[in-house]
Amino acid sequence: MVAPSPDAGKPLVILLRPLYPEFAAALDGRFRFVLAADADEGNAAEARAVLVPALTPVSADLVARLPKLEIVVATSTGVDHIDLDACRRRGISVTNAGEVFAPDVADYAVGLVVAVLRRVAAAEAYLRRGRWAADGDYPLATKVSGKRVGIVGLGSIGGLVARRLAAFGCVIAYNSRSPKASAPYKFYPSVRELAAESDVLVLSCALTEETRRMVGREVMEALGKGGVLVNVGRGGLVDEAELVRCLREGVLGGAGLDVYENEPEVPPELWGMDNVVLSDHRAVITPESIQGVVDVVKANLDAFFSGKPLVSQVQL
Repeated sequence: MVAPSPDAGKPLVILLRPLYPEFAAALDGRFRFVLAADADEGNAAEARAVLVPALTPVSADLVARLPKLEIVVATSTGVDHIDLDACRRRGISVTNAGEVFAPDVADYAVGLVVAVLRRVAAAEAYLRRGRWAADGDYPLATKVSGKRVGIVGLGSIGGLVARRLAAFGCVIAYNSRSPKASAPYKFYPSVRELAAESDVLVLSCALTEETRRMVGREVMEALGKGGVLVNVGRGGLVDEAELVRCLREGVLGGAGLDVYENEPEVPPELWGMDNVVLSDHRAVITPESIQGVVDVVKANLDAFFSGKPLVSQVQL
């Protein structure tokens, strides 16, 4: 006689990649996890839920292989890595991290604005190379307060960026799908118009087919040779080849980038530019935000398997 598995009776969740330790510890004992790469036909036939750590793609083919799939639980805010059309056709629910990451991303966006305008990284490198003693002070950089800041996407992240930079004395304006009645900032119907009236353009919107490469040469020329582009949204919002050209040619003054079009690949031309600050898609990564998304994922899975309303459902 074979003893039943200790996981028998627990809800099955297909994992698209191994869990981070924090997730594994929080979800231990609540569900039965099987990696997609290890799932057999029985697992595929049974699974009603998929958990998507990071930005692992969820394709239409994957959805088709799971006939009972009812929910895709993402650990990210953006869901451009999920085939939403395939989920919509099947009536599959999709959840995301909600607004958990918004404060940390907003803080980081402001940090990039300050770092680029004040040339923090370049000045530090200058000092570390011993040039302060040898060559004197690093060249002057421009102030932050009073700058005109255009925000593309005045959602949970963009709204917090606006509040933080307004406290610096910056003049805020925005572009979004439509004007927001509650926003005390000027609305511009196009990104180019917003860029033309901004010293700094901050991208914090979702990546969709409509927003893909929305920032091309025309927008960068409108932002101008003294302008700064900051991207904490998705790399695909920007035409990276044009960004490199505009920075090289002096069409654009500088950039602060946390996201890239083909991560983890970063255009190598950017590495040596002292008017560019780069980071490795880490605006969302703090212990506090990780714990927050663990709580949201756990709440969504618990709600789904107990028949309760989901806590951060994406509108498809």
